Amino acid sequence: MRSYILHLLASGTSRAFAQQPASYSDSACSSIAASFDYPDVTINFAQAIPAGTNISLDQSTPELASCTRPSQVAPVDLCRIAMFVKTTEISNITLEAWLPANWTGRFLSTGNGGLSGCIQYEDIAYGTSLGFATVGANNGHNGTRGTAFYKNAEVVADFAWRSVHTGVVVGKAITNAFYSGKEMGKSYYLGCSTGGRQGLKMVQDFPDHFDGAVIGAPALAFNNLSSWSGSFLLKTGPTNSSTWLNPAEWALVHSDILAQCDDLDGVADGILEDPTMCTYKPVNLLCSPSGNGTNCLTAAKVETVAKVFEPYYGANGSLIFPRMQPGSELSDAFIYYTGQPFPYTTDWYRYAILNSTTWQASELNSEYAAIASETDPSGISTWKGDLSAYKNKGGKILHYHGQADSIITSTNSPRYYDHVSTTMGLPPKDLDEFYRFFRISGMDHCSGGVGAWQIGQNFASTANLTEDAQNNVLLRMIDWVESGEAPETVTGTKFVNDTASLGVDFVRNHCKYPLRNRCKDAANYQSPEAWECVL
Repeated sequence: MRSYILHLLASGTSRAFAQQPASYSDSACSSIAASFDYPDVTINFAQAIPAGTNISLDQSTPELASCTRPSQVAPVDLCRIAMFVKTTEISNITLEAWLPANWTGRFLSTGNGGLSGCIQYEDIAYGTSLGFATVGANNGHNGTRGTAFYKNAEVVADFAWRSVHTGVVVGKAITNAFYSGKEMGKSYYLGCSTGGRQGLKMVQDFPDHFDGAVIGAPALAFNNLSSWSGSFLLKTGPTNSSTWLNPAEWALVHSDILAQCDDLDGVADGILEDPTMCTYKPVNLLCSPSGNGTNCLTAAKVETVAKVFEPYYGANGSLIFPRMQPGSELSDAFIYYTGQPFPYTTDWYRYAILNSTTWQASELNSEYAAIASETDPSGISTWKGDLSAYKNKGGKILHYHGQADSIITSTNSPRYYDHVSTTMGLPPKDLDEFYRFFRISGMDHCSGGVGAWQIGQNFASTANLTEDAQNNVLLRMIDWVESGEAPETVTGTKFVNDTASLGVDFVRNHCKYPLRNRCKDAANYQSPEAWECVL
């Protein structure tokens, strides 16, 4: 990726902060390690990293290796600082700050994913490539499992909120110390999934941390989400059950969904622009008495499909979590519909809710879901609807969610947006002042999928895209915060087979909720001009 900052300085765009050169000798980095004094912070090492260096990352334990991040290329000259931060007597985080030579005066905090304690080095690198002083932490534990939560509420607290909060506080302090005498400008957040939830947790509870937050597919109503994720095993049954569908059968379901719902947005292009419009009925797939079962489903399997697309309700009829949207079943055949327990659900219940290592996913029911919801350790539900403090300080939220999300149903994000609207008494035209939500059609969980999913939400999604705010949600957030240029749409790009060398397949402008995309020129549906945003 070419230097974004040099591009800005050459073009004279308003995003260009005065470039802050820094010395990146080993002595400069080591001097900050020797001089930085902050309560409960120990600097493990500080290294000067030249641009293009392929950094080997610690894989010395099974937990660290499970993060599947053996290396990361440094996109610019930077000082990499790794820290041990004690959060309580029985908990701590590992924190990294990457401080680039092309510093723009901006600060960026990144998030995590799943239950993981994995630093997302690719996001830190992305931030530094754009001139941010960028931090990321391990969420209070190492690896992708939740076993560290067992009988340690402080580790759960780190996971729920304290890791990101601490990373921001310490990260800003070491940034100010490193660039001594140079003013820090605006602060931003970038995260998806658990990272999206973490960002909104900061907005809700620490509104002064950020001026702008880019929030992707947030894991909101976290306890109920965990229960919902585990409920699919109860609906599909195990692999030896007559109710379980294999991936080929889910492909039949997917084709039938497209046959029933694809053209509701004005064109049959294999993408559901607004899955909430799709009231799917699987009865067409029911085998006839004389059918051989090759291209049809038994009555038991048809019933399974119907259950999968129903909301998850409690014993008293209250909503636990909204339905899985139609359109993600090709991916979910390998995630939720496998006939196996979903590991995040099992770990959350065993180690954070019940403190019982023998609990089995097959025991899940609405009573356990209620226990998890009521326990809500460290307020991890992240469902506060009053964002007045963040609004009043001038903060901005750009929230996006893929409409083919196979992990967190895309129907949960508009539910939260509507909750904020109702709680604050603000209709969308007034929420627009600080909070805008975009539905990204055909995007899977945070990235990938059949839609125009490359919107600049991470390093991979910027590959071969023009470095401007129209194609990049993080740069768009900078323009909104610093120049008042609020986004009306988010532009996504889809490359042929997701391979840039094969060229652009199509570009689509994704609409701001509650508007939805409708095709007005089906013959030219690959053109962004063929679409319009309507209620």
